[in-house]
Amino acid sequence: MEKIIELLGHALENGILIKLSFGDLRKKSVPFRKAIVRPLLLQGELCYQIEYQYPNKVIHRNLKSEECLPLFEELIRNVFKQVNLFCVDGDYQILASKPDKPRIIKLPATKTMQPLRHNKEKQYILPDGVPCDFLIRLGVMDNNGKVFQKHYAKFRQINRFLEIVSDVLPFLPDKPNRNILQEDGKRQEPLQIIDFGCGKAYLTFALYHYLKLMLGKNISVIGLDLKTDVIDFCNMIAADLKYEDLKFLEGDIAEYSERAKTDMVVTLHACDTATDYALIKAVEWDASVILSVPCCQHELFGQISNELHKPILKHGILNERFCAILTDGLRGLKLEEQGYEVAMIEYTSLEHTSKNIMIRAVKTGKKNAAAAGEYRRLKEYWHVNPTIDRLI
Repeated sequence: MEKIIELLGHALENGILIKLSFGDLRKKSVPFRKAIVRPLLLQGELCYQIEYQYPNKVIHRNLKSEECLPLFEELIRNVFKQVNLFCVDGDYQILASKPDKPRIIKLPATKTMQPLRHNKEKQYILPDGVPCDFLIRLGVMDNNGKVFQKHYAKFRQINRFLEIVSDVLPFLPDKPNRNILQEDGKRQEPLQIIDFGCGKAYLTFALYHYLKLMLGKNISVIGLDLKTDVIDFCNMIAADLKYEDLKFLEGDIAEYSERAKTDMVVTLHACDTATDYALIKAVEWDASVILSVPCCQHELFGQISNELHKPILKHGILNERFCAILTDGLRGLKLEEQGYEVAMIEYTSLEHTSKNIMIRAVKTGKKNAAAAGEYRRLKEYWHVNPTIDRLI
């Protein structure tokens, strides 16, 4: 524990802490699932804000510098087994299953220190006022980097997505630059990323820009969609911007089979069972990270049957909303059964879209028999047979 406290103390004392993330709970009885710490200015004084992430809410607490280390020690000893520390001089992964004998891994820095603002001011990965090539080409901002007011919701959505991507970076394989040769003399394979149902590809371009251009990651990104005109449009912009490792293909999620291995699968607002097919593909490919925002969960609407709840489910709007919750709950359990740690998080504001729940799954490799039993009992209780059943 002494080594961990020394490292965290050094980051605090020298003002080089950019972000601190606690994860991997020691016991399931803890009500929150994750804690994230960031520096901020509060009335001109350097403080730190800790964000506790619960299943259905987020709670913030502001800390003075002297309050941090005692709290961090308590969280590591009693609550979390893993810490990811992002500093100006590097990233640190702290594996603390045994706090007194931790394993500390130092990696190259993936984040840069941004000017500190008051906690009421949002700090974006892609800031307003700074020209960004793909955002200009897609009509989100002007040539000077000013975001158009009518596209500000889209701008916030893009940045929220990149924040989530930033949080899952530690779970992706570390792929060095492609110019580095492996022991067998071959070039290092890039991180393989697929965006199913990419549409106009705001987020696909954002993902490429962030990982490739801002962080210097060795990646290859594919955007897949059914619309020929959309694919042609996106390929044209990718070529104009010289995004060489980004390409767009026309195709259906259920039938796509060009990849045998993919590291990250993104599927945002894939309609109804298209989400299931994307999740099934992701697991078949052994994806390390899955980010999925389901949409139009209609499949169970005509299947669900339960005499006790019939007085509630007779109302179409309630039936529809409950079916959406049940569908995503079953999807989450199925992923847990297959060895993923799953979180249901708010992706964007309800003002932007009612479909704002993201299934965030990171591969742990530990298959969950309890989740399999819960999945089976829920199916039997509601008399449903969802497409995600095909995930075996």
